[in-house]
Amino acid sequence: MSVSRRAFMAAGIGAGAVGAGYYLTGGRILGPWTRDAGEKVAGAAPTRRLLLHNNENPLGPGDKAIAAMRAKFTERGIPLARYGFRSGEVAEPLAAKFSCKTENVMLGCGSTQILRSATHAFTTKDAALITGTPSYEECPDMAKVVGSKMVTVPLTGSAHLDLDAMAAASAGAGLVFLCNPNNPTATVHGAKTVQDFVEKVLKASPKTVIAIDEAYHDYVTDPSYATQIPLALENPQVIVARTFSKAYGMAGLRLGYAIGRKETLDKMRAVQFGMTLNVLALAAAVASIPDTARLEEESRRNTEARQFTMDWFKRSGYSMTDSQCNFIFVNIGRPAKEFRDGCREHGVLVGRDFPPFEKTHTRISIGTMEEMKEAVQVFGQVLAVTNAASTGTAA
Repeated sequence: MSVSRRAFMAAGIGAGAVGAGYYLTGGRILGPWTRDAGEKVAGAAPTRRLLLHNNENPLGPGDKAIAAMRAKFTERGIPLARYGFRSGEVAEPLAAKFSCKTENVMLGCGSTQILRSATHAFTTKDAALITGTPSYEECPDMAKVVGSKMVTVPLTGSAHLDLDAMAAASAGAGLVFLCNPNNPTATVHGAKTVQDFVEKVLKASPKTVIAIDEAYHDYVTDPSYATQIPLALENPQVIVARTFSKAYGMAGLRLGYAIGRKETLDKMRAVQFGMTLNVLALAAAVASIPDTARLEEESRRNTEARQFTMDWFKRSGYSMTDSQCNFIFVNIGRPAKEFRDGCREHGVLVGRDFPPFEKTHTRISIGTMEEMKEAVQVFGQVLAVTNAASTGTAA
């Protein structure tokens, strides 16, 4: 029996919402159309796993974003079948949000593409990439692809990026990559520290571009922190990368952006492949940008679940960095692989190795409070925690 597209959408986004919603939200819960019952049903699934390894938003896109994407399936003209991406619809509200022009906004397939384009545009075999280690790997990976020189600077003893050492290494560099907050260590540098760092780099190397990755901006609670987007709009040697993958819950939809001066972004546009955006991501972003209440609620949700998880580890005798992200970086005193394999046996996935910390530390993404209460039970078993902390209660 044949089924029309409209009939499929009527039935598929009704009775079939379980499957569709599962994929739209990354498989964390069953989805926006069954959101109230989602976790209970997912918890009963025999193959269910807690996905605490990729720093995703466990709730997926907000309701307004979901509604905007649903509308695209039935909109006149069938936009999903057309090549017109109308990226200006996203650039315009972003420009309004940051008090700039659309020429100061550059969209990409996640902030991944933004960082790749920056590395491609500004580094060469002579003009190096300067980055901390460990930090987000996208720029170093791209530098290897294009054959650019690269200098990696170890972290400080507190697991912060060593900004003094990075600035000292920057003379003649093409690009300095600053992930703030840093992934995987979850540490952050305050606004004045970052601004002083930029000044030091540009004093030593006036032509160097500094890319500041603020992927986890919406999860920061440290009052000393502030976005560097105003600096990027003022200084052509600075760009800021952001993403809809984290707090907005759109990791699978792949949309990010850069804010900077037109002359700087134009150099990145010249090397960026086109046709990398998609209609659903753009629709979700347009709906999400003004939905500040949902973003604030997501930040509060993450802060509460993050603190619960950190408190559990502290009571259990483990130390960690002061997380400013939707993940934590914990010194478990044993190889990350050993812990990771143990957790996997109980259906919990945690982060990969991050040299040179792979023998002592693990990265754990923050899920919902319900997920983290379940996860600490597993952590207690794997780490052989026998005190009251293993139940998630105070001793």
